Amino acid sequence: MSDSLFTTHQLSHRYPGVLALDGVDLDVPPGRIGLVGANGAGKSTLIKILLGLLDPSGGSVRVLEHDVASERRSVRERVGYMPEGACLPLDQTAADFVTYAAELAGLPANASRRRASEALTLVGLDEERFRYLGDFSTGMFQRVKLAQAIVHDPEVVFLDEPASGLDPDGRAQMLDLIRRLGDFGISVVFSTHIIADIEQTCEWVVMLDAGKLLRAGPLARLGTHGVVRLEVVGDQEAVAHRLREAGATVTTARTHLLVAADADPFGMILAATASEHAGIRAMREAEVTLEEAFFGGQAT
Repeated sequence: MSDSLFTTHQLSHRYPGVLALDGVDLDVPPGRIGLVGANGAGKSTLIKILLGLLDPSGGSVRVLEHDVASERRSVRERVGYMPEGACLPLDQTAADFVTYAAELAGLPANASRRRASEALTLVGLDEERFRYLGDFSTGMFQRVKLAQAIVHDPEVVFLDEPASGLDPDGRAQMLDLIRRLGDFGISVVFSTHIIADIEQTCEWVVMLDAGKLLRAGPLARLGTHGVVRLEVVGDQEAVAHRLREAGATVTTARTHLLVAADADPFGMILAATASEHAGIRAMREAEVTLEEAFFGGQAT
């Protein structure tokens, strides 16, 4: 297994009139990775660049230690992809389609049929595998898309909004399947705009907003690491402005500020309050949720 699942350096992509990714730097380890952001944040663009389906406008990207620009085939041999949209042939059975996906990945015919059966059983479609896809519900459709993404035993699978359109039971079942992929040694990059889904399934998280990287790190530490709850005596907004100028991420509440920084946040707070002739009523390391961390990043 590679030390890094994927890395990017100053990665950018521009569509006509829209900067979809803006100088994104990442070094992401193997495991279950949550890629979170609102619609239009750049999640699908990032996935397509990692897969080699889209060329970046600038910067570089490596997946499983392979340069995507020059080693595209080596990357695609090792990855699986579950796209967001409806993309399956309705006149084929689930077994035929997933077998075909395995053959496209280079497996012999007999092995492809066996692996298709195993993949469909894993996603809970053993009894339905000979039904036509056009007769499937949305939840069953999503499971087939997941089966074709993992049928060739990839090192990493990219899932673009895999729970989209599912009812609560279907969503819970899909999230359980995503958690179980790790038992088979498959890393997951799970793109969604629903933060609660990331909290239930992932170990690491990447947060994007309007093409910019907000935060990236282990889920267990992301909400608390380097976040300080500050109560100001004086002009709170002026202190917040000064902290943002210094490079901190600041969320403003009625009674306090939440301050996050890669550098020492306590030192930045002391400098900011002194420059604004403000006092400190209370200052302590904060415990915030992933949702607060995400929306706090947007507040800058």
